[in-house]
Amino acid sequence: MSGWLRIIGLGPGDTALRTPEADAALAAATDLVGYGPYVARVAARPEQRRHETDNRQELDRARHALAMAQSGARVAVVSSGDAGVFAMASAVFEAVEHGPPEWRALDIAVLPGISAMFAAAARLGAPLGHDFCALSLSDNLKPWPLVERRLTAAAGAGFVIALYNPVSRARPWQLGRAFELLRGLLPGETPVAFATAVSRPEERIELRPLADADPALADMRTLVLIGSAATRGIAREGARPWLYTPRSASSP
Repeated sequence: MSGWLRIIGLGPGDTALRTPEADAALAAATDLVGYGPYVARVAARPEQRRHETDNRQELDRARHALAMAQSGARVAVVSSGDAGVFAMASAVFEAVEHGPPEWRALDIAVLPGISAMFAAAARLGAPLGHDFCALSLSDNLKPWPLVERRLTAAAGAGFVIALYNPVSRARPWQLGRAFELLRGLLPGETPVAFATAVSRPEERIELRPLADADPALADMRTLVLIGSAATRGIAREGARPWLYTPRSASSP
């Protein structure tokens, strides 16, 4: 049996937002590898083997998947959203770079998915219509001062900012600190969207001005999107305003 490895983005939650390419690879896999809650999102066949690990074991997970593929298994490594955005694709290629030379000859492909920032932006309107950036607030793999420098640079450049990993049980304070920093750089009326569990039954979207943005509105499933000075709201009677950033937005 010829082995392969597919690094698959499962999208934000609803299976309707998963690509047919991803579904075909999941159906063909002999082994499913990933963080437990993500593996649980895949309806596995009885003969498929499931390898669920903790969220902080990315490199060990990647090495295990590569070793199985080398031995002839057809391995699907799954991530929420897009596998290349703060997810498993980077971990797999880091393992390949520092692993045995044979891993470089494996049949490896990355299958894209809808990232949380795109799913959230679609619900909100078009807030990513002009230049934007994505930052992770997790300081597990980088120092917090670097996060602050990047936030400062992004706000000063006029980017809409999508914040991944805003809070967790182990990191309860970072989002509040980020808001404090940004309040000194952006107008208080800058829109902030808290998009939680987008496309899932428990979906919740809250809008607040930056001056009143409350970190308690976010959890581990939340994408926080912070508008630029050019981002606008369109009021709608009885409904949440649309947010959009004009493509003609000028520099701050």
